[in-house]
Amino acid sequence: MLSTFHGLETVRRGMTAQQQALYVTGHNIANANTPGYSRQRVNFEQTPPYPFASKNRPVMPGQMGTGVEGGTVQRMREQFLDVQYRGENMKYGYWNTRAEALYKMEEIMNEPSDEGLAKTLDRFWQSLQDLAVNPSNSGARSVVRQRGIAVAETFHYLSSSLKSIRDDLKNELDVTVKAINSLARQLNDVNKQISEVEVHGYLPNDLYDERNRLLDELSQYVNVKVTTVSSGGSALKIAEGRFTVELVDRTGSTVIGTLVDGRLGTVNELQVNYQDNITKTGPIVGFSLGNTTFSTFERLKENGKVGALLYSYGYSEDGGTTTKGLYPEMLGDLNAMAKAFVDEFNTVHQTGKGLTGSTNIPFFAYADPNDVMGTLDIADDIKNSLDNIAAASLTGAGTGDGSNAQALAEVKNSTLSITGVTTTIQNFYESLIGQMAVNAQEAKRLSENSEVLRQSVDERRQSVSSVSLDEEMMNMMKFQHAYNASARMITMIDQMLDKIINNMGIVGR
Repeated sequence: MLSTFHGLETVRRGMTAQQQALYVTGHNIANANTPGYSRQRVNFEQTPPYPFASKNRPVMPGQMGTGVEGGTVQRMREQFLDVQYRGENMKYGYWNTRAEALYKMEEIMNEPSDEGLAKTLDRFWQSLQDLAVNPSNSGARSVVRQRGIAVAETFHYLSSSLKSIRDDLKNELDVTVKAINSLARQLNDVNKQISEVEVHGYLPNDLYDERNRLLDELSQYVNVKVTTVSSGGSALKIAEGRFTVELVDRTGSTVIGTLVDGRLGTVNELQVNYQDNITKTGPIVGFSLGNTTFSTFERLKENGKVGALLYSYGYSEDGGTTTKGLYPEMLGDLNAMAKAFVDEFNTVHQTGKGLTGSTNIPFFAYADPNDVMGTLDIADDIKNSLDNIAAASLTGAGTGDGSNAQALAEVKNSTLSITGVTTTIQNFYESLIGQMAVNAQEAKRLSENSEVLRQSVDERRQSVSSVSLDEEMMNMMKFQHAYNASARMITMIDQMLDKIINNMGIVGR
């Protein structure tokens, strides 16, 4: 038969369970503004009924409940939304970084404006037109020389500025890789702490939150795939276990390498391999992840911030023979344009003659054909004497001949072969600027779209995981009323026991 004190134990368990729930509610309220915190709840479970099924069980009409207990303290988290958020965060990291790189390029090119290369060239062509009208005028000749110097200096500025931004991108990539390796080490440490707690049958919810926060931050840099490894021991079925974090391509289907091995408890650090890996210079020829080396750009294409920095700084898939990427290609195209322009201009200039009859004198000079922009200057003969500007043709008579100056001005419309394309200087440059503007606009649009999608997913995730103070206040009142009811039940049972103990069996006294 049931013990007289059976009800006391039942309601005691009720009070204890409601008290646990109140403590968890207080923990939620305290962490309402903690970044990455996931609200927690107590999973109430019925305690085994009495009597137990056995051969010597007492004869009773049925089993009686024995109360409730707090089974586990579980955090509210939807793993699917976490995976979705990290995917959108990876895309945002890529497009935002690419948009920033293009924005910096647009600032340097500064087109259209009165200070850009296009306007500088226009002024140079105009000065040649003026010289053709008055070829013997020293003022007109001085303007041509100064405009030529301005063209050379503008090319210098573009070359040095683009190279400087490219170096900054390289440094940012190195810093980003260090951040990835730091996050990987932190994830491995949290993995170990989690496994040490889970084997004893507990759920380290706060450590779970910290691990998710680290994964969220890591997902902006690269695309990661997470798989779980059981901690073993007495770990609960709902325990999340240790995480193995793998680096995958942008589709998430091909595993490139393992950053954090949850089974072995080890970390493989990511390293950048440059063409000259000793001095860390030249294009990127690959990456190393532990003992795995990969060099195919396709694997990291559109893959987080690292992929955008790789594309912007420059990479090579043939060991450094060919360099591709945003800034290397712009520098290469501008250098090819500068070389085609200078060579054609010098060719025309050398077919004319100066005021004193000087011939075969180039107007521009450069020291390195692979870096015309960076080494471009006015030829020494032009610097030393304005008379050496070949405004007249070889067959022209007198100082009033400006036919060659007119021919020099027409170089603007000359059809040249630049990077294998037959075009004019002006059309080629306009094409470069137009393509840059289109790419920048596209990157900005996709960056904004990915930010909207990321925020949308995060809002859905927060609707599941974040703390609502209104909801917690309602829970607090609910658990408080249940606690008070259990306490009232104890008072009632106490009165019953008092009646049994003190007032039964006294008839006739």
